[in-house]
Amino acid sequence: MLDEVIFFDTLREGLWIAVVVSIPILTVALLAGVSIGLVQALTSVQEMTLTFVPKLGAILIVFWMSMGFMTQTLVSFFHNRIIPLIIGG
Repeated sequence: MLDEVIFFDTLREGLWIAVVVSIPILTVALLAGVSIGLVQALTSVQEMTLTFVPKLGAILIVFWMSMGFMTQTLVSFFHNRIIPLIIGG
């Protein structure tokens, strides 16, 4: 019974960490997509690369800026939760 509780609690926390880590990139992708779509609708330019390239650039910039936060969050999760479970503590 206790093993199941530990497993599901660790799984829940891991999923929450995944959500927290992905929020900056998904938010920028959403904002870039909506703004580029609005520009396309206003100018009647329907070019597929016009949506892809700026969105990819924005995602790469935000990923580069938030890499430290993502790494720190994942490392602390592994040090505080996963490694003690592997060791048996």
